[in-house]
Amino acid sequence: MGFDESTRSRRVQVVASALLLAASSAGAALQFDSPRLLVLHGLLAAVALGLGWRGLGRLQLFQPPPLVVPEFASDVSVMARRLALLESQLEQQPVALWMQQGAGVQALNARARRLIAPGGAIAREELLLQLARSEGRQLLGIATERGDERWLLSACRLNLAGEETRLLAMLPVESELEAETLKAWRQLVHVLTHEIMNSLTPIASLSRTALEMHSDPAQAQDMALALEAVARRAESLARFVADYRRVSDWPEPRPEPVPLQALFDRVERLVGEDWRARGGQARFAVTPPSLNLMADPGQLEQALLNLIRNAAQATAGLTAPQLIVQARLVRGGRLALSVRDNGPGVPAGLEQDIFLPFFSARSGGAGSGIGLAVVRNLVHGMGGTVRSVRQISGGACFVLSF
Repeated sequence: MGFDESTRSRRVQVVASALLLAASSAGAALQFDSPRLLVLHGLLAAVALGLGWRGLGRLQLFQPPPLVVPEFASDVSVMARRLALLESQLEQQPVALWMQQGAGVQALNARARRLIAPGGAIAREELLLQLARSEGRQLLGIATERGDERWLLSACRLNLAGEETRLLAMLPVESELEAETLKAWRQLVHVLTHEIMNSLTPIASLSRTALEMHSDPAQAQDMALALEAVARRAESLARFVADYRRVSDWPEPRPEPVPLQALFDRVERLVGEDWRARGGQARFAVTPPSLNLMADPGQLEQALLNLIRNAAQATAGLTAPQLIVQARLVRGGRLALSVRDNGPGVPAGLEQDIFLPFFSARSGGAGSGIGLAVVRNLVHGMGGTVRSVRQISGGACFVLSF
């Protein structure tokens, strides 16, 4: 309210000064012959001009317009900070990142630039050519001045601003692979020495005993028992070598389109009756029924039969054993085959050990311990992976992903 009255008074002041200026101008025109009156009218005009100018100044008619700040100005600053943070994170990533547009491959961060700088890859042009030709995921060997290194390379395609672009990421895995290789060798040597010594020790002892009995006809029966024990231990050692050969010497897979519904029907005919005879149930499902998989049909069937055999052994003491074998598409367009049972499941902490050759999670060391090792070798040879998944409802679940 006070603001309106002040503005009104200033406007009145401006109007009054304008009227006074007009009156003085008119008077000066009428009294043009009298110098004194002209001076008086001039003074009145000056006063009128001063009052008018002062009133106009208070009305702020000549102030520049206020600066309008766009509403998105704060968003731009936030986006700039985020972009700077993303660039910093990209630059410091421990993964070597590359971008390919057309035939050229460009390094996107410091790790990639160090790899092609002096002190990095010896054959820089060859590395860039390998990157340009790479597809999907693969293990890449690079000769550097520090020695041979292995990197896991992953490539994907996308469209940026209407231009086809490939992004490539390289993860150094040399130290991890060396550690896993040494661990595998230690485990293998432990298993081999354990099994071989278990057979050779009694063979050596019984052979000496038989040799001592050879000169005494009265101990002929004991010598026959000793020789029989030597034969049994030799057969056990031969079986161990044959099992080891089964794990390590599978033929190369011959991939072809495998209709999974037909494969599941065939496996169900092989094992279903046995599960029903035990009072249980074996269910096989393919969703959708038209699913096909590029694999070696014989080796894929062998892998499924090994998993089903394990499930049968795990549920041997149950009155209503359950087997569920499924095939379905999962996220990312991958195909998953799962084999589930309602047995005791894999003991906690042994999810990785159960795939080691000759390792058995069953009590008393029952079983040869090669079934899951064979499954892993077969599935890996066909480009897939196998893992044990813990279920909330209990039981064992093995998933083959392709």
